[in-house]
Amino acid sequence: MIDSSPRSGPVGVARALLGTLVRPSADHAPLLAHSSRPWLRHLPYVLAVAAIASLLPSGINVMANDYGIDGGLAAAIAVAQTAPLLLAVSRPLAAWWMIGSTDLLAAVLVLTTGSGTGGPWPWIPTALVGYLFLMVPLSLREPRRTLVAVWLVTAGAGFALSLAGAGSRYTGDNALLATALTGAVLVLGGALRERAEARRLLSEQEHISEVERERRTLLEERARIARELHDVVAHHMSVIAVQAASAPYRIPDVPAGAAEEFTAIAGTARESLAEMRRLLGVLRSEDSGGETAPQPGVGQLAQLVETVGRAGVAAELTVADSLEEAVPQAVGLSAYRIVQEALANVVRHAPGARTWVSLSSDGPELLVTVVNGPPPERTESLEASVEGTGQGLIGMRERVRLVDGRLDTGPLPDGGFKVAAVLPLGTSDNTSREPTA
Repeated sequence: MIDSSPRSGPVGVARALLGTLVRPSADHAPLLAHSSRPWLRHLPYVLAVAAIASLLPSGINVMANDYGIDGGLAAAIAVAQTAPLLLAVSRPLAAWWMIGSTDLLAAVLVLTTGSGTGGPWPWIPTALVGYLFLMVPLSLREPRRTLVAVWLVTAGAGFALSLAGAGSRYTGDNALLATALTGAVLVLGGALRERAEARRLLSEQEHISEVERERRTLLEERARIARELHDVVAHHMSVIAVQAASAPYRIPDVPAGAAEEFTAIAGTARESLAEMRRLLGVLRSEDSGGETAPQPGVGQLAQLVETVGRAGVAAELTVADSLEEAVPQAVGLSAYRIVQEALANVVRHAPGARTWVSLSSDGPELLVTVVNGPPPERTESLEASVEGTGQGLIGMRERVRLVDGRLDTGPLPDGGFKVAAVLPLGTSDNTSREPTA
């Protein structure tokens, strides 16, 4: 909008309007450049070439025959009046300066050196048609203030030339017609541009609203999952922890070994509850970024192996020297979860089987291997009556995929099972894709 406050005054308004004529729009992409149809992207140039092809020869003929301009000069003026129409496809304001200045020069030359008497004044008809063509891309690209300034300059120059040529041999004054036609094209083009801009903003708002709806749906689903985890899994884990911790006090004459086992079960249940609470916090938080609490890694594998040892799995851990410091946090967390799931599978499906866990570095890669032997004879799986879901192996593959690694799992000839993972240590986006639970 134009500032018309008293402190600005007419001089300030005029200065602001004139300033817009030297500040073109920042968007220099050709008209219809973003159209999905190739023929529409080329249409502005085709129309510009067609306008030049029709106006150039007719302009030369009109200026030479009707206005008495020298043929060579008429050709130069006609080229300067039409060729910038190609530039107007991407930079209409610059083209306006070229064409407008040439039209003004042509009017002065007609008044001072022309010898014809049959044409209207001060606009040469072919020049007026080309000027109206120019107003179309100008109104579609430049803001309203610039269009007002262009129209005022056009009207002022036309009426000034009309007054300067009053009483001359040119009797047909077309300054008012040119002003009206120019204003009509600018208003129509500006309205189309503002309508397109409004539709674009509306489309952006609809997209933002759709993203917000998807985000709310995701948050609601995460909250529902968190609620189910809390109400079912966390509740049962709390009961296990309380029963295991209170068993030595509720049951008389509990052997020391059994009391120690109950204590270990209670500790494992409490650790599981702590991890469950961290997971619930992530699910219920609107910020889906990584949590700030420390995550388990290579340094916690010894404690993990000790825990499954209390569950009856004789596991041995081998970690290469100085490996803990060389493993990024995301890779260390993936390695920990893979070993955790592999050992849990041994506890469930091969209780009592000897297990070997090893971590080593092969250049830029971390090698994680969990191998268990066959279970002791006449020992049934703790889940023999339940068909496996395979969710553990799916989770391992997802962990490996997070760090662009590889996973190999499968049974061994002696009845055991092997889990081998190769995790890159130098993945550039490990941090950005770091899992949180």
